[in-house]
Amino acid sequence: MTTSQELVAACDRLLAPERFKDYTANGLQVEGRPHVRRVMSGVTACQALVDEAVAWKADLLLVHHGYFWKNEPVEITGMKRRRLAALLAHDIGLLAYHLPLDAHPRLGNNATLGERLGFRAEGCADGELGEGLVWLGAPPAPMSARGLAAHVGERLAREPLLIEAPGVGEIRRVAWCTGGAQDMIVQAAAAGADAFISGEISERTTHLARELGIHYLAAGHHATERYGVQALGGWLVEAFGVEHRFVDIDNPA
Repeated sequence: MTTSQELVAACDRLLAPERFKDYTANGLQVEGRPHVRRVMSGVTACQALVDEAVAWKADLLLVHHGYFWKNEPVEITGMKRRRLAALLAHDIGLLAYHLPLDAHPRLGNNATLGERLGFRAEGCADGELGEGLVWLGAPPAPMSARGLAAHVGERLAREPLLIEAPGVGEIRRVAWCTGGAQDMIVQAAAAGADAFISGEISERTTHLARELGIHYLAAGHHATERYGVQALGGWLVEAFGVEHRFVDIDNPA
């Protein structure tokens, strides 16, 4: 039988959260029961996911977006109280990894998104600035901007928002970073990518793409970050023999 302490320690060794300057606490955020048989995973520890964990009688909830973000109110009231109360009442632990799960070279969001899109990874484009978060690679075959958008939409079951850069031809090199990484388009362009994919878009991103000469696709914060937590859950099954279930709480953002 696996203890929570053993499982958390293994995840910490694997993902090395101490390497990252993050906006939240990585690792065990809420202590649950001492032994773990069932792990439920999801992108964000929203109330709907917590309710699923309660119904399934999970011992541990594993997420990419947990709680206790910098600059959020510290008071445990309202929505925050209800979420924590449900976890504590049912003795369910909460384990969350943000940037460490984005960056892991095998199980991370960027690695698994690249695999899902069929990209041949070449390395990272952001160096120390992004802690190895912007990935570079090649698409399955040279594509037009609209062809790449159609490919991403088909593989993620979500139509991306495409910003085409004038005068940029066939896409042979792609950079990507999941989630809210739209400003890393600057590093992607500097690395020579023809297109950059992230989850979110800002107003300024359109102008950056056009003026830097790089196509841009906003494929959805949630849609691009569904795969790392599933891969980590699968790793826990292999490493500890726990039961794992991923629940996708729909989010159009």
